[in-house]
Amino acid sequence: MGRNGAFWWTKQRTPQGIPSMAPAGTTVYSGRFEHTLDDKNRLTIPSAWRWTHTETETFLAMPHPDGYIAVLPPARVARLLAQIAEMKLSDRDAQAVKARIFSEALSFTFDKQGRFGVTADLLRHGGIAKDAVLVGMGDTFNILSPSRWTELQRATAGENFGDMMRRVGL
Repeated sequence: MGRNGAFWWTKQRTPQGIPSMAPAGTTVYSGRFEHTLDDKNRLTIPSAWRWTHTETETFLAMPHPDGYIAVLPPARVARLLAQIAEMKLSDRDAQAVKARIFSEALSFTFDKQGRFGVTADLLRHGGIAKDAVLVGMGDTFNILSPSRWTELQRATAGENFGDMMRRVGL
């Protein structure tokens, strides 16, 4: 049989038994999940997104200028830290950006159930009271209020989406 179907079926699988399209150990953050904060303001990272991560890996949640919470997984955190390390200490703008990002960001790990606590400041920034929408972005994911998600859906509906794809080169 060689390297055809038999090889394909030996690829790594997600917890749902679906063959993974990404290299082993890589998570593709895709899909949309609607979750509710618990009484301790914790959200659960979907199992499809956390299966390659351990409870000791560090994620970074930060307020995005467009009014939602951007979450960087460990690989993106490492890339961000490498970029930050290249910034000159004498560059005022660079230092201001660093201070703004890291003073408002939340560095977190998740528990055995995939939960992590979200700060009141991040929730307020995202306009999230109780319900949240977790949206996959390929190599990151975002946390939005349901109303913000609805706004984004409206803005990318129909022909607008095709135009946007062309503008960004897809």
